[in-house]
Amino acid sequence: MAEPRRHDEPEAGRYLRPYAITGGRTQHSQHAFTLITLVVARSARETGAGRLEPEAAHILELCRDRALAVAEVAALLDLPVSVVKVLCGDLLDASLILVQSPPGRESRPSVELIERVMDGIRQL
Repeated sequence: MAEPRRHDEPEAGRYLRPYAITGGRTQHSQHAFTLITLVVARSARETGAGRLEPEAAHILELCRDRALAVAEVAALLDLPVSVVKVLCGDLLDASLILVQSPPGRESRPSVELIERVMDGIRQL
């Protein structure tokens, strides 16, 4: 039978760390991000990034020059997506990032419109 891991072992820190980074939050209270929500940092002059946690500062650094999807940020930081979503929500609250969410279902064209366009194309 395997011995349980002790909290002072190196691998155990990986399991405790996300909880500590987000203060125990598993989702942001005001913002919902998808995996493909794009995140870009505001200009350095506009931000007060000096007092951020290291992970949040790293998100700003990654997204300074180009927009990245939430999933890309999570992969580059080697953090769970849920943690990155919480951190991005905090950064958005502080007006340190801009986000662009993918279009919702309400902005999709109707099936009827698509069929009419396809019929028009066939008639060409």
